[in-house]
Amino acid sequence: MHASYYHKAHACIMVFDVQRKVTYKNLSTWYTELREFRPEIPCIVVANKIDADMKMTQKSFNFARKFSLPLYFVSAADGTNVVKLFNDAIRLAVSYKHNSRDFMDEVLQELENFDLEQKEDDVPDQVQHGSLESLSPS
Repeated sequence: MHASYYHKAHACIMVFDVQRKVTYKNLSTWYTELREFRPEIPCIVVANKIDADMKMTQKSFNFARKFSLPLYFVSAADGTNVVKLFNDAIRLAVSYKHNSRDFMDEVLQELENFDLEQKEDDVPDQVQHGSLESLSPS
């Protein structure tokens, strides 16, 4: 993965396939990389494809417990817990965005503010260069 995957992320949903052990084993690598670029964002772990084997919902997955991450059992095929997962992820992301103390978030916010100031400063330039008619209502 690359840092651009995480640019401006406010939450992460890490999904593994309960039928493919390799996807569970990859969680550790993905999580390490996520924390390198976005150390503070909320993260949710998702065990997908429970429709194929409901016994998986009784299984304990150490990865989520080890990092104190919420674990959702879902089936994308039949929709089990999908809406709840996304509602919770959105709620966590919005809360994080409004309450973040992460240095990179503060830098990104300042850059966005700077960009907005630049755009506001550019408006008089457009008026000075003959673009007045595009700014006024017809």
